Amino acid sequence: MRTIKWNGKNNTIRLVDQTLLPKEYRIIECTTIESLCHAIRTLKVRGAPAIGVAGAYGIALAAHTSRATTSQELLQELESAAREIAGTRPTAINLAWAINRVMNTVKSKIVTKREIVEIAIVEAEIIANEDIRTNKKIGEHGATLLQTGDTVLTHCNAGRLACVDWGTALGVIRSAINNGQKIRVIACETRPLHQGSRLTTWELIEDKIPVTLITDSAAGHLMRRGMIDKIIVGADRITQDAVFNKIGTYTHSVLAKEHSIPFYVAAPTSTIDRNHREEDITIEERDPDELRYLNDTQLAPDGVPVYNPAFDATPIENITAIITEKGILHPPLTF
Repeated sequence: MRTIKWNGKNNTIRLVDQTLLPKEYRIIECTTIESLCHAIRTLKVRGAPAIGVAGAYGIALAAHTSRATTSQELLQELESAAREIAGTRPTAINLAWAINRVMNTVKSKIVTKREIVEIAIVEAEIIANEDIRTNKKIGEHGATLLQTGDTVLTHCNAGRLACVDWGTALGVIRSAINNGQKIRVIACETRPLHQGSRLTTWELIEDKIPVTLITDSAAGHLMRRGMIDKIIVGADRITQDAVFNKIGTYTHSVLAKEHSIPFYVAAPTSTIDRNHREEDITIEERDPDELRYLNDTQLAPDGVPVYNPAFDATPIENITAIITEKGILHPPLTF
């Protein structure tokens, strides 16, 4: 099941609207850069690898819909589209990485407008297909860290919905189960938008993988009682000194360290940021009403001050290992 793909018939981007799950499974189409940016900002498409592919397809979409009359005008329009798309989610590095890759491929050749459109679409498709192969390799390497009977805690959604297919953290679990290992999953609800309860549990139930849902604040209780053997999460950016992932990841890492539980991060090497450290990274802050309201139900007084970061940074010393498509990395990291 591909969560996002290029529709060659209509030259649009088709993706699963993740805001409707688990109640409804619906495919929507992005026909303009504006509609794609809205889909990324509102988390209709989410997860570092998935929004990276969305960004790559976005450049292809911008090229196809452009009314530029020359290749130079088109390149200028694509540069503008690239900045607009990249600005939708500043913390996750895969978005900028994929956009830059398509742009660099396009600019590396002096070609006509029609050829630029074709090159952009081809490169975006290459990135999408690579994502699936990359996740399968991550799963292959990560499965060696699990044992039959393990109960694995995961936070947020790092499954096929966060990628083109298979998944990173959940991909490791899928690969282990495909190898014949019996694995159970504990899924944190992942406040405030409930990606764990809405998306992770939906994926695992679809695949008939045993899963139990808990509140985010129950994780420490389960660790203390010996009910969790391993923890695997995804990542939106990895610097030499920290892993940026969904808010709450740092808390789980501290609890894991206290209870001597292995804490693994599963992510493609495209998530590695070799040029920056934790202090350089902007952590995205989300709409305060994500905390004040749950759909139409008011949870807090109007006007109450809210701090709603989408991510936190987990120090690299709290990480047991990082599982990539190229193998397993053990801190300290040297890039």
